[in-house]
Amino acid sequence: MIDRAHKLPLTKQARALDISRGSVYYLPKPVPTADLALMRQIDELHLELPFAGSRMLRDLLNAQGAAVGRKRVATLMRRMGIEALYRKPNTSRRHPQHKIYPYLLRHRPITAPNQVWAMDITYIPMARGFVYLAAVIDWYSRRVIAWRVSITMETAFCLEAVEEAIARHGTPEIFNTDQGSQFTSADFIGLLKHHEIAISMDGKGCWRDNVFIERLWKSVKYEEVYLRAYEGVSHARQSLGRYFEFYNQRRPHSALDRQTPDKVYFPSLPLPKASSARPIQ
Repeated sequence: MIDRAHKLPLTKQARALDISRGSVYYLPKPVPTADLALMRQIDELHLELPFAGSRMLRDLLNAQGAAVGRKRVATLMRRMGIEALYRKPNTSRRHPQHKIYPYLLRHRPITAPNQVWAMDITYIPMARGFVYLAAVIDWYSRRVIAWRVSITMETAFCLEAVEEAIARHGTPEIFNTDQGSQFTSADFIGLLKHHEIAISMDGKGCWRDNVFIERLWKSVKYEEVYLRAYEGVSHARQSLGRYFEFYNQRRPHSALDRQTPDKVYFPSLPLPKASSARPIQ
């Protein structure tokens, strides 16, 4: 964890911990307490009812006793980077000039680890402000293969997570994402093609095409994020790291016959393909 009082410069601490310098110097902008409370309610409702737009969310919030109008709900949704599922979240906004790849997983049996990996980005609230979390998950075992926290939604932190996953675990046969501009960018597509990974993308507005990572976000938020009030980026990263360790190693999953992701992933793991990814610094 970064120690701002330590004599070692922050840049060297960041390099030693393998985190970006930008997140070290970042100080979250204060968000009014009333807005944070509403954003928490909106986030919970969005996880439960991803089809709800600003009008329905306004009505649901009013029913819970929150006197709020549709315009304010819509403003907070934009700030959080979420929209109803019929319009993809801002965390996954499509770039009009980027190529969209077909969805390859419909009716395809998933029978082994590293057959399919999926990736997505979600909003993470803090005590003052918020950050974004990207994660790579193995479809077969539900194991979180790699993850990164960032103060922006630029492609770089997604690339870092994928490069770490490949360096540690080899390459999957198929990599699935939504149609967000981070995932359709030349750098991201180039990385997957370099490793000869088949590219799959969700249908427009079809969050169920990537249902396993959507379920991961629900677990992360209800079992970790909503129980904390992260003081800053370093605190969020440290606490999320502990949670993902618990999630992979100790948390049983009903879909895995009450086994943990690690117990399903490692015993049946095929030999990894040779990788030419640059080593993690």
